[in-house]
Amino acid sequence: MRSILRWCVSFVIAAFFAAPFALPLAQARSDAGPAAATQGIPEAAVADLPREAREMLRLIKQGGPFAYERDGMVFGNFEKLLPLRERGYYREFTVKTPGISSRGARRIVVGRGGESYYTDDHYASFRRIRK
Repeated sequence: MRSILRWCVSFVIAAFFAAPFALPLAQARSDAGPAAATQGIPEAAVADLPREAREMLRLIKQGGPFAYERDGMVFGNFEKLLPLRERGYYREFTVKTPGISSRGARRIVVGRGGESYYTDDHYASFRRIRK
């Protein structure tokens, strides 16, 4: 019984001291609006994207069909270059690269809020697509 009591006290103390550090991250993930969260990410107009990226945007809007099995899968944002959101918020789609038989490095990542990002270097950098 004493060990359970010690564990409970330890848990409460740990939660008490960790709470002030957890709150700012939670607010950054949910309360920050899209404009605040995307500061520092360069933008690109749709017209400035490659033809294949513009075609993929059209396919995303109409719901497919998509050429690759992984299109529409969850994008984990492990690089943390996009605004932090809960897992499942972002989906990724392959942008075909002429002359390459594999998926290549180009992707469009779409957020649940309707925002979209383009990368041509396999997630090393992103540009927010301005519609």
